[in-house]
Amino acid sequence: MDLVALGERLRTERVRRGVTLEGLAAASGVSRSMISTIERGLKAPTVIVLARLATGLGTTAARLLDESTRAKVMVIRHEQQRALVDPGGWERRILSPNLPGVEFEFIRTTVPPHVVLGEFAAHAAGSREYVAVESGRLTVTVAGEGYLLEAGDSLYYDGDQVHSFANHHDAACVYYTAMEVP
Repeated sequence: MDLVALGERLRTERVRRGVTLEGLAAASGVSRSMISTIERGLKAPTVIVLARLATGLGTTAARLLDESTRAKVMVIRHEQQRALVDPGGWERRILSPNLPGVEFEFIRTTVPPHVVLGEFAAHAAGSREYVAVESGRLTVTVAGEGYLLEAGDSLYYDGDQVHSFANHHDAACVYYTAMEVP
């Protein structure tokens, strides 16, 4: 990941939306100094921090990672997909293109055994999230209530609630998330 480009996109989105550093810190729960450090390209955010910053701006992490592009048909080869690897060992791979004016993400996440991804902040009112488990087992907690999903199961929830993901089991879990932010 090009840290300078990521920092510039974060700053550009923040300024375009009329949000101050203090405002983004308050909205995301990420300190002003950490945001400034990221914007200057001096530090890479964790997956959770990037998600919190995107949520604080009312957008998706994909918007912060890539320039918007538009075409009637877009193929995103595996090697072109943005893959974020968290220090906890889990990988979040963004499968959807970053389209101008569209706040949508389609994500494939791989979680090793016994890994807790952590808590994701509530997105903007009207946000929607869909989760589908391909393999393994996943516990999704939405607004304090846990739901155990197994291979083939799916879940929908309003994205404007605090939510978290965890694999408390002995096998890896692969799941997909589709998220739309109004």
